[in-house]
Formats: sequence, structure tokens, C-alpha cells
Amino acid sequence: MMTPALKETAAALVARGKGLLAMDESSHTANERFAEAGIPRTEDRRRVWRDLIVTTPGLGDCVSGAILFDETLRQTTLAGVPFAEALSKIGVIPGIKVDAGAKPLAGHPGEGLTEGLDGLRGRLAEYAGMGARFAKWRAVIAIGSDLPSRACVAANARGLALYAALCQEAGLVPIVEPEVLMTGDHTMERCRIVTGETLRTVFAHLHEQGVELDGIILKPGMVLPGAGRGERAGVEAVAAATLRTLLDAVPAPVAGIAFLSGGQTGEEACAHLNAINRQVRARPFGAPWPLTYSFARAIQHPALTLWAGDDANRPVAQHALLHRARCALAALHARYDPAMEREAA
Repeated sequence: MMTPALKETAAALVARGKGLLAMDESSHTANERFAEAGIPRTEDRRRVWRDLIVTTPGLGDCVSGAILFDETLRQTTLAGVPFAEALSKIGVIPGIKVDAGAKPLAGHPGEGLTEGLDGLRGRLAEYAGMGARFAKWRAVIAIGSDLPSRACVAANARGLALYAALCQEAGLVPIVEPEVLMTGDHTMERCRIVTGETLRTVFAHLHEQGVELDGIILKPGMVLPGAGRGERAGVEAVAAATLRTLLDAVPAPVAGIAFLSGGQTGEEACAHLNAINRQVRARPFGAPWPLTYSFARAIQHPALTLWAGDDANRPVAQHALLHRARCALAALHARYDPAMEREAA
């Protein structure tokens, strides 16, 4: 049975006016980002980078929750304050990534299954004791000539449902992330069909597992043509296809929907989010759930590039981070304008 506190946390995470910051990169992924920027790949530098993010002035005005990695939740800021506590002090709800990543799905070349259920009940209890109030689990669905298979979609949906049930048992809000990947040369219509089928399968398993939908947050991607297709769909077309898919496949009781940026640039993600929210406002009855964002690179990437591991660059990096968060916030209110990008200079 879901507790009132859990439902309150879910509502607070998607309260109209703020979005989520996905600071949930694993050490391996963070090191890849650091390598691109020429930053030493050490735990100390990762801690300094996370401190830069969390101490950015004004961050709490744009962000309702931050998803952390296991290493981050165990670290402290440079001032010696646990990251979860530092976030709570600025009004940002701390959360935790709990999946162990996708591994090859046996019998299905080119497809993966997210692992991490073993021992999850105990880890969730530990994370809750460390201050986490929500969790995140990412499943990945690839589109190809014969992909995704029904087996892949069903296996990942089952994993998401089991994870979500364990989260609610532990008093943590589960963020359910079935990401349909942008890689490939598929059309936008193909993405729409696969996304819809994936979402319907996920919600069938959530229902079967007894997960209470008003205590979960869905984190889907937007409906886009494959990155390898060499063409871009119009902003309004992406918004219309995304909104249509969600209205067809997502039950009304879901606490909220937080879009991932899924390989888009910050500008693209904000433009699409802006159009989606503008179209929602034009509907007679809007949408049955709050729509927000859960961006990672779309907010953090420019700041990381500017910081480049040099602490003398903290002020300019924090300025860039806050700018991107404010752009996402404007898109949430259907007030984003590409002209805002000039303000970053």
C-alpha cells in the first residue's frame, strides 16, 4: 500500500513550475564525458563537478528533483555536506539511479535487458536511509528492421514493473523510464508505433504487478525520426506525434510525465518541450497529467565543456548550467524562444 508521503513526493516532483535534473551518470559514463572534455577521470574530479552543479545559485528555482548515482549519494560537497542533504536544503528532492545497465538479451542479438533486480530491496532500504526519496530505472528499446522483438519489450516491461513495486514497498517514488532509442534510420511514424506499443506493454505489467500509478512518474522519450535517417521533423510535428502517443497509451492516474532529452541538443529538447506544452494548452481539457522534463546533457553539457576540469572556470560554468535550466523551465511554461540562447553569451 502506497503511503501518503510517497504520493506527496510524486506530486512535488512534477509540480507545475519545475523539472528534474538527471545527474545520474555512472562513473563509467561520467569518465567518458570527462575524456571528451580533457578532464582527469578520477573520483575527486567527479565530486568537484557534482559540487559545481549542486552549488549553482538559483538551481532550486528550476529543479524539483535530482537523480544521483550511488557514488554521488555517498559523497559530500566540498563543504562536507552530503549531496542529498545539500540538495534538500535548496528545495531539490534527492533521488537515486538503481538499475545496473542493459546487458545483451539472450537469444535476441542487438537487444538488451536492464539488470539490477538482485538485492534491490536491500539497496532501496539503504538509499532511503541515506535521504533518497525517489528512484530511477532505465530500460532501452532499439528500433531496427526486425526490432524490437516482443520478447525484448516484454522482458524490459516486466523488469520495470518489478522495480516499481519494490520502490513503492520501500517508500520511494519510482521513475519508470522505457527509452526508445534515437539510434537507427527509422521514420518518425515507426518511432510513434514502437513507443506506443512499448508504453502499453509497460502499463500492462505495472497493473499486473499491483503498482499504484498515482505514485509513479513516467520518463519517456519524444517521438522523433532516427538519428541515422538524415532528416529532421518539424518541431510542431514532433510535439503532435509525441502528445498523441501519450494520450493513446498512458493512463490518466499517472502522477506525471518527465521527458528525457534522448540525444537531442539542449536547444532541440527545449523547442520540442515548448511545442508540446503549447499544444497541451490549446486543447480544451489540456492533458490528464503534468508534463515536465528530466534532462541530463541538455542542461549539463555546456557547463561541463566550459568548466573543463579547471576550477577557475566555475562561475562561467555555473552560469551556463543555470541558463540551460532556465531555458528548460521556460519550455515547461511554453515560453521558450530560440532568441534566449543568445543570453548565454
